[in-house]
Amino acid sequence: MNKGLIIGIDPDVDNNGIAIYQRENKKLELYALSFFQLFDLLALKKELIKEVIVEASWLIKKSNFHNETKGVRVSSKIGSKTGANHEVGRKIIEMCEYLKIPCQGIKPLKKRWKGRDGKISHEEFFKLTGFSSSTNQEKRDAGLLVWGY
Repeated sequence: MNKGLIIGIDPDVDNNGIAIYQRENKKLELYALSFFQLFDLLALKKELIKEVIVEASWLIKKSNFHNETKGVRVSSKIGSKTGANHEVGRKIIEMCEYLKIPCQGIKPLKKRWKGRDGKISHEEFFKLTGFSSSTNQEKRDAGLLVWGY
């Protein structure tokens, strides 16, 4: 069976950004899926998947998530959400191992785009990929993981 799908995942507590890239015809599909919807997708397409790439932000060595200007409450909330997202990413990698799908966690890509906080905008993503359907930040981040693979 031809294993040609590359799947990129931007983990999130609510909806994970998912990109499915078919190298042969350069077809890109983007989704926002819950954890269990992702499990169903991976199980269904298991035999077609060459590799899953997960954005592994926990690989960045950062000692804290304090924002001196925002205060303790905001810093605590940021740290809690960041930790939850890290755990979702770890569980996705564990899910792939369970399903026996090749998987790797990679550090987040450099934020060098014109969007807020250096994130890629929809317009920039369209220019890069030609993908014209609606996107959100999670979908675009997942798409960057697989585009040009």
